[in-house]
Amino acid sequence: MSATSADALSTNHLGGTDSPRTRDTRSALSHALRALPALLRTGFAAVLAYRAEILIWMFTTNMPLVMLALWAAVARSGPVAGYTQEGFTAYYLATLLVRLFTGCWVVYELTMEIRQGTLAMRLLRPIHPLLAHAAENAAAIPVRLVVCTPLIAIFVYTSYASITRDPILWLCVPLSLIGAWMITFGVMAIVGTLALFVESAMGLFQLWLGLSGVLSGYLVPLDLFPERVRAIALLLPFRFTLSFPVELVLGRVDRMQALQLLGAQWSYVVLFAVGTVLLWRAGMRRFGAFGG
Repeated sequence: MSATSADALSTNHLGGTDSPRTRDTRSALSHALRALPALLRTGFAAVLAYRAEILIWMFTTNMPLVMLALWAAVARSGPVAGYTQEGFTAYYLATLLVRLFTGCWVVYELTMEIRQGTLAMRLLRPIHPLLAHAAENAAAIPVRLVVCTPLIAIFVYTSYASITRDPILWLCVPLSLIGAWMITFGVMAIVGTLALFVESAMGLFQLWLGLSGVLSGYLVPLDLFPERVRAIALLLPFRFTLSFPVELVLGRVDRMQALQLLGAQWSYVVLFAVGTVLLWRAGMRRFGAFGG
């Protein structure tokens, strides 16, 4: 072996020269980042084109208001686990807002594309299908913010005394909302990708929705659970999709707890992201083996 060849081999092993696969990955990431603004604009235009569907979805997400009416009636005779009528109002209005800002629908689109065979068309595009879906879903958030402005005003007016004044907690709120959205997207992407393997993927998602409705604090505050159930619920990812941002807004955790919970939430973000990538790669091998 010549000295030049040996030096090249040594450099490759030491990481001094990028492998073709590494260069391809970097090139794909660079292309995706350049295309991201266009994807967001396209997603935003699609949201405006289907704004009626978005409005219907938002106005039918009213279960927190139903639960508010029930628990406010219960609390009329006295606080329940520390929640007064005003406390329940603040909790469920915050829950509704978090739900509206962090919701997405990629599982429905992805399973439909797989079922109808249109996923093959997405794979021909230079942008990863999941990145395109993420941009399309994220582009809906500004529209939701505009529509929810009256609800935000009502929340501030009726629950001002319950809202935290701690600036550190408020700094954690946007990070917790992004984390909640990413966990929700990751779960939906995993379930949608499972449609490449099984026909009953949506059944698994319905199971997730059922568990999330209870264990995320969407229907009942986690503080009202029996101690053993609550201890389990606090460790599961469901809490970090909804209850955690609400706890921050209402100041139900201190600064140290907020930072610890934020770390736990983003650990779940990484976990679901890695799971999505690995499952997608396996699904693409299966998809390619059957001819796409």
